Amino acid sequence: MKKLHLLSAFFLILTIFSCREDYDYVNYGASVSGVQEPEDIDIKGLYVLNEGNMGSNKASIDYFDYTTGTFTKNYYNAQNPTVVNSLGDVGNDIKVYKDKLYAVINVSNYIEVMDAKTAKHIGEIPVQNCRFINFHKDYAYITSYGGAVGASQPGYVVKVDVNTLQIVGQVYVGKQPDELEVIGDKLYVANSGGYSYPDYDNTVSVIDLNTFTEIKKIPVAINLSKIKKDDTGKLWITSRGNFSNISPKIYVLNPQTDQVVKEINIPVSDFSIIENRLYYFSYIYTSSGTANGYGIINTDTFATMSDNFITDGTQNNIVIPYGIAANPENGDIFIGDAKDYTSSGELFCYNKFGKLKWKVQTGDIPGHLTFLYK
Repeated sequence: MKKLHLLSAFFLILTIFSCREDYDYVNYGASVSGVQEPEDIDIKGLYVLNEGNMGSNKASIDYFDYTTGTFTKNYYNAQNPTVVNSLGDVGNDIKVYKDKLYAVINVSNYIEVMDAKTAKHIGEIPVQNCRFINFHKDYAYITSYGGAVGASQPGYVVKVDVNTLQIVGQVYVGKQPDELEVIGDKLYVANSGGYSYPDYDNTVSVIDLNTFTEIKKIPVAINLSKIKKDDTGKLWITSRGNFSNISPKIYVLNPQTDQVVKEINIPVSDFSIIENRLYYFSYIYTSSGTANGYGIINTDTFATMSDNFITDGTQNNIVIPYGIAANPENGDIFIGDAKDYTSSGELFCYNKFGKLKWKVQTGDIPGHLTFLYK
């Protein structure tokens, strides 16, 4: 969700705590065959979680199958025709762990748990205003804003046993925590304070996973959002800034010292890392409107390797870049385009040379992508 400080929009839906509701908006399993030639790699497919505009109850999951070259829109409903006709309101994160697929449904206050290979429903985990998920050993860790949409208070991280899907712990962190990353036996949580404008949070909480307690907060920058590790264990953390006089940037944190070792003046909105290459996109507000950018940062040297990894000019066809995933097997780069936030989006697939392979229509606001291995 963009510009979290615009609380007036949120207050319209403070009473929404919808679980699943029937919403007939697209045919089950509308497939597009021949998107590309079948490809035999260790990654079998790609799940796409479409957020759906807040209040529309239109979160959905699409699926691209490398083995057949087929893209299936609204794949979750096709695989679960007897469960519901909608995942709920605002799909905010999706990940595969072990044999399960997890979709975080933010405003509907739960995590949908599915079989990873079939996307068939297994169970649900109730977490209020849930945001992002990550895993370590036999546990899932989920960030929560800790209250109703728009209400500012300290958030927390929930600990869930992945075998039983039962909540077994909870620890408070900073205000409005977003992404989280595991390094060894520690969990690093990016606190945004997105509901607290202009008094954003500026810290990363560090949780000892052995005791499940917060052991410190590391000051980084205001309004933190994404946090991911590279191949050498460094943490890359984005700051949204304040949408005014403080610009968005990306920071590098050394978890050995818990010190920020680099500040890079690039307005990274989201990113995906392969080896020593960080692929990112930017979507920023300017005095004349908005601007998009696509680049690569070398995670070893911190140098910019490219200020536009799309090499065929088709970046002009992307209206609002909203999600990104880089395939470590073949170098494909996927970008979700939210278009106008209210109608069907598009998924763009580029090869490792930045040439468009294909694009296809998705559900509304394709923002979160995860690969399925064979």
